Order: sequence, then structure tokens, then C-alpha cells
Amino acid sequence: MSRMSSGVDTWTPRSKRVPAVPIDPKVAQRVKITGFVLRTSFIVALAIVTLHLSLPQNETLWTVYDTPGDLIRLLLGIGACGWIAFQLFTAPVDFQANRTWLYLGLTVVPFALICIVYVW
Repeated sequence: MSRMSSGVDTWTPRSKRVPAVPIDPKVAQRVKITGFVLRTSFIVALAIVTLHLSLPQNETLWTVYDTPGDLIRLLLGIGACGWIAFQLFTAPVDFQANRTWLYLGLTVVPFALICIVYVW
């Protein structure tokens, strides 16, 4: 099977690659800000849903020791929220990642907000 060249050196880091089409700085700034806002709102919504679903089913937090299932669910939820918080503070560095979050955020943020309203 033959291999077609894509014209991109895959061993070169993304930060060193030259884009095929120059990007307008105003557009790049708008995409960066919008992608950042959508990414942040999705990650915060995901953390809210995860934390709410990991809490015990009873009214108080002290009833977590009643059943081992509640304790395991709480510990897994806290671990997942910790990983989500870590992802919140590691921002994407290149234009393509921000553009991906722009497109992805426009579809998943409304769904995440609907999930928050439904779960609450």
C-alpha cells in the first residue's frame, strides 16, 4: 500500500508549524476568547453535574457512611471533580485547539446547561 504525503512534517511540534493560510489577528483573538469562554463554561457545567450526582441521595452529607455505595460514589465524584478542575486550568495553546473548542462548545454547552437544569 502506498502512502500519500500530506505536506506536513508530523515530527515538527504544532507551535513551530507555519499555517497554510495567514490568520487575521482580530479573528484569532475573537476565536481565542470565545473558545476559552465556551470551554470554561462547559468544564464548569460538567463539574457541577458530576458533583451533584456524586452526593449522597439523602439530605445531609453525613449520611454517606450509611451505605458503602454512597461512600464509593462520593470518592469517585471527588476524584472526577479534581481531574475536571485540573483540566480547567490547563488551557489550549494553539489556534486550532481554540477553534475546535469554539465549534464543540457551541453544541455541548447548551446540552450541558440542559443537563444541569434537568438534574437539579
